[in-house]
Amino acid sequence: MNAADIFAEMTQAFQPEKAGDLQAVFQFNLSGEDGGEWAVTVANRTCTVTEGQAEKPDVTIGMGATDFVKMVNGQLQPVVAFMQGKIKLQGDMDLAMKVQELFAGPGS
Repeated sequence: MNAADIFAEMTQAFQPEKAGDLQAVFQFNLSGEDGGEWAVTVANRTCTVTEGQAEKPDVTIGMGATDFVKMVNGQLQPVVAFMQGKIKLQGDMDLAMKVQELFAGPGS
């Protein structure tokens, strides 16, 4: 599974009950092989994913595509990745922390 596969399945992994009244745009900029840019919009307890850049993201998450896949698969803890400089954040850090709780991980 690569990053594109993960984003293709993200709407199914979305947990609307955890979103509440959240309205946010998450921009993911993944570098390296299988990298790319994806905008994930959460609003009205729904989630949409579009390839490319969001006009005004609330938070931008930049990292290597390989590390992103490892993180989604539970092989890399987000806090550890951030402390090691593998994740670059711009914007609302609190929103970045919500990503993990909004989407069910593999086997959830």
